[in-house]
Amino acid sequence: MIPVTSFAGRRVALFGLGGSGLATAEALVAGGADVVAYDDGEMARITAAARGIAVENLHDIAWDGVAALVLSPGVPLTHPEPHWTVPLARAAGIEIIGDVELFCRERARHMPEAPFIAVTGTNGKSTTTALVAHLLKVGGLNVQMGGNIGTPVLALKPFGAGRAYVVECSSFQIDLAPSLAPSVGILLNITPDHLDRHGTMANYAAIKERLVAGSGLAVIGVDDDFCRAIAGRRVALGRPLETISVERRLEEGWSWEPHGLTLRVAGPDDAIAVAAHIDLTGIGSLRGAHNAQNAAAAVAAAMATGIDLGVIRAGLARFPGLAHRMEQVGRAGKVLFVNDSKATNADAAEKALCAFDGGIHWIAGGKAKEGGITPLAPLFPRIARAYLIGAASDDFAATLDGRVPYERCGTLEVAVARAAEDAAISKHAEPVVLLSPACASYDQFRNFEVRGDRFRDLVLALPGLEPFAKE
Repeated sequence: MIPVTSFAGRRVALFGLGGSGLATAEALVAGGADVVAYDDGEMARITAAARGIAVENLHDIAWDGVAALVLSPGVPLTHPEPHWTVPLARAAGIEIIGDVELFCRERARHMPEAPFIAVTGTNGKSTTTALVAHLLKVGGLNVQMGGNIGTPVLALKPFGAGRAYVVECSSFQIDLAPSLAPSVGILLNITPDHLDRHGTMANYAAIKERLVAGSGLAVIGVDDDFCRAIAGRRVALGRPLETISVERRLEEGWSWEPHGLTLRVAGPDDAIAVAAHIDLTGIGSLRGAHNAQNAAAAVAAAMATGIDLGVIRAGLARFPGLAHRMEQVGRAGKVLFVNDSKATNADAAEKALCAFDGGIHWIAGGKAKEGGITPLAPLFPRIARAYLIGAASDDFAATLDGRVPYERCGTLEVAVARAAEDAAISKHAEPVVLLSPACASYDQFRNFEVRGDRFRDLVLALPGLEPFAKE
């Protein structure tokens, strides 16, 4: 872990004893803080006490002796209303912070030169975080990856020579990190999300902007209005910036063009020149415009961290992708099997359907989101056949009727078997069996990970299946 020394000898109140909260409490104790912690869940309190954390109802403590309140990211700071600990802390005049803020203070104290790449965005941040970490590892750095993806940030290894940190940051974490100042800050995109926790889009976007506002280099996708405005403010301040677009050619910055990514920069005489080109052809884990955006951001961060362009190209070709996000499971003959179980709404499924020209044998369904799959109608011509599962089957069938051949399969087991049979006799050059449900999983599976794991197991059991190697 990273011991938090910035509160040594002082009392800290902490609320939320889930995975990141417990790791934060232990890091504070390891750094010499006097921690008093609480959680509404009894089992969480029992677990923390068993691991040596002092547990006490924060309603009952003397707040005038507390230096800070540390909130876990899942605890509301402002909306729909502040958690009950927040007014207690504010009345005592103490700061309210989170685990990413503690990480930033320790880095500033002990190794401010340590490469620190922070990644946020409404969509794509996990893939981008994993890809940045992968490229830095290929480049020879000792990489620690965590935050909103996987390992809590304070459970990473302590600062040391040659060690780089790649941290995915949710809007909740950014909101609790006033001194966030990464060496490279990546902001991919901003679309409506988490408004129950942030109130308005303006407030949500302002929180996202904080990650790049304090960064050495800001890497910003400029294909939405909020991010374009944020990039414009960065330009006005004269701060280092690289922009990304997968919708149009940028005069300066990264653009997605046929087969790859091109970086254009202005020369000494203001003439625009191509500074780099990255070919993404044949990299299945980076299919589609959304992954081109992720790749451009990761390449920009890797280059800024000193990784050679040739090493970056080799690293991109070896990127395995993340589980359940356009994950290539394997091939049976010419049929490709792709696990995109993370696509829990139509917007996410749209990106998967756009990644293939046609021949898609689409497994869809589950617990439907508002609007169903009606927004996907322009992509229906790419779908050879749909295989419907779960509670949304009737609604999806009504939308597809007369436009896309479909079967009501009921279960994933039946859908995989039927889709594999049909794809095997397809005349398409590269038919694909795609699980991209456009639905939550809760009607049949505990979460999208369990659903994706089941799909993978079913595919790997198919005769003649050649699995893709993972790192």
